[in-house]
Amino acid sequence: MNDTEFQRFTDAAAHCQMSHAAFLAYAVDKAARDLTRTAAEIATERQVINELFAARRHLGWIHGLFNQVAKALNSGADAPHLDAMATAVGSAARRMEDAADALLAHRDGSAAE
Repeated sequence: MNDTEFQRFTDAAAHCQMSHAAFLAYAVDKAARDLTRTAAEIATERQVINELFAARRHLGWIHGLFNQVAKALNSGADAPHLDAMATAVGSAARRMEDAADALLAHRDGSAAE
């Protein structure tokens, strides 16, 4: 922990009128209760970027599957859930775009500080 982080920790403990030990115990307990959120909050930028690239790979695989569906439809096959699947994939792609945009905005904001 560097001096800035220690000062932020000390200020937070004082604001909550807690000792350092009590504040740490409370913070650790709170973090342990929701590990998904904790992992998301402490993820490094590199981890976030890795996840975005993994999502992009998955969307590429889905693209390949859509090509197979198109080929099957052209051969007379039926795809009763195609509209729902296309909607879900479109939604996932938009969410990935939003996540990438948020990451870039965060990076641009961090550079300005």
